[in-house]
Amino acid sequence: FAFNADKPGMMEQQADLFKSALKTVDVTFQNLDSSEISITDVSHYYDSDPTKVVQGLRDDKKKPMSLMADTTTANAQVRSLSETVRLDARTKLLNPKFYEGMLSTGYEGVREIQKRLRNTMGWSATAGEVDNFVFEDANGVFIEDEEMQQRLLDTNPNAFRDMVTTFLEANGRGYWETSEENIERLQELYAEVEDRIEGI
Repeated sequence: FAFNADKPGMMEQQADLFKSALKTVDVTFQNLDSSEISITDVSHYYDSDPTKVVQGLRDDKKKPMSLMADTTTANAQVRSLSETVRLDARTKLLNPKFYEGMLSTGYEGVREIQKRLRNTMGWSATAGEVDNFVFEDANGVFIEDEEMQQRLLDTNPNAFRDMVTTFLEANGRGYWETSEENIERLQELYAEVEDRIEGI
């Protein structure tokens, strides 16, 4: 929608005008303004990221540069989106202090880890800015480690099933390249967890 100078105070739908403006975008930008909520805590950061939308509208199909400002401290920094996603993954999802802290809270903690993995995949969908190692390392931490796998399953089987589904979806959509062995393990795990949840 846009305001029209010929009709003061009235808004009119202007989708074509909006799309033509987006076609010229070279840089996308978001502001991270809370140390309480990171880019994988909630979906609204990636839900509103226009990177792939802009790429699809541009005549040359070139992906715009994606930047994020971290204004959570007095020393504000602007980083690339991919750098911000890597930093977030290393400090939260892949950080033993974080995931062990989450696991110590029980059922809800496993759901929180799964939500963070799902939101990380969201950045792959809207911006294509998640490095392969993030999924590979997360798979190593939560799936390949059989003791961890059992902890997650025993604490919250539904969230663990969603985690397995997220890994499979990331691979199926082309966001994560991994070995056939890993995919087969995930498919088997999915069937096992589903049976357990259904009481079979």
